[in-house]
Amino acid sequence: RRGRGAEPRGTRAVMAAPPPSATGDPSPPPPPPPLQYSVLLEHLVGDKRRPRAWDPAVFGGIPCPPKSEEQKMVERVMESCPFKAALACVGGFVLGGAFGIFTAGIDTNVGFDPKDPYRTPTAKEVLKDMGQRGISYAKNFAIVGAMFSCTECVVESYRGKSDWKNSVISGCITGGAIGFRAGLKAGVIGCGGFAAFSAAVDYYLR
Repeated sequence: RRGRGAEPRGTRAVMAAPPPSATGDPSPPPPPPPLQYSVLLEHLVGDKRRPRAWDPAVFGGIPCPPKSEEQKMVERVMESCPFKAALACVGGFVLGGAFGIFTAGIDTNVGFDPKDPYRTPTAKEVLKDMGQRGISYAKNFAIVGAMFSCTECVVESYRGKSDWKNSVISGCITGGAIGFRAGLKAGVIGCGGFAAFSAAVDYYLR
């Protein structure tokens, strides 16, 4: 039962909490602006990105000592065109020899004498023919490898870039030089074929 001078229920709670302006308290801070991802991406992947120096010592690794003059000289020799040409020549010789021996091993006419086709060849004659074919393939592969590697190195040094165009240009020059010995048409076909093959190999390796 409520008396005559009683206040309505809930009035005391409202009067006990004055507004913030009456007590002098500062207003709450405004909410932070929304994060703009475009501005963030400019500092991560855009032009405003700062390059970082990756020091192995910072990540707990072993710091690399400065290179000596002998090491720099060895690197210059290994990156030179004559060294690359010689390395490609040796690799081509080995690869060509292996390919020649393999093709001779699966050829059924190895060791047969065209003057006497009914005579069965001996093992010595078969091995001799396999060796001759292997040497022939090895020489051809060595010449092609040295020409291609030297031409690619010269083209790369002239252009100052390392991309697929170097392989295409070098392949065209190498294939054309080999094919021109048989005529103009063979040189054009060799240029186009070797350039396409070089582009395919470069695309697969990259």
